[in-house]
Amino acid sequence: MKATGIKKLYYSISEVSKITDLEQYVLRYWESEFDELKPQKNRAGNRIYTNRDIKLILYIKKLLRDERYTIEGAKQVLKSYTPDIDAGEQLELIDAPKPRTKIKDEQLRSDVIEVKKFLETLLQKLN
Repeated sequence: MKATGIKKLYYSISEVSKITDLEQYVLRYWESEFDELKPQKNRAGNRIYTNRDIKLILYIKKLLRDERYTIEGAKQVLKSYTPDIDAGEQLELIDAPKPRTKIKDEQLRSDVIEVKKFLETLLQKLN
């Protein structure tokens, strides 16, 4: 997780999907199964998740995927779950695409051309 000066208070379901590496339908299903997971909704009716919600989702994911609990078993474990106090950390999107620039693309292209020329020269020397 990445600490920044500005803390984001709410995340959309698509952001939470990227942060947790879970599909959106899984998040909606877990919301119907786990009473503890109840994200708020904005005026438009879209789910808005807090850092606490995301930590709970990650804990549920750990229980179900890593520790191989059933949903009923995970519900029992969650009865004793107490969320950590929010440390003010900013959550980071998983595999968030980084913006590409034209300069980087041109540099990459010229590097590939240079490697290709080197390999062609090497091939000629080997023949």
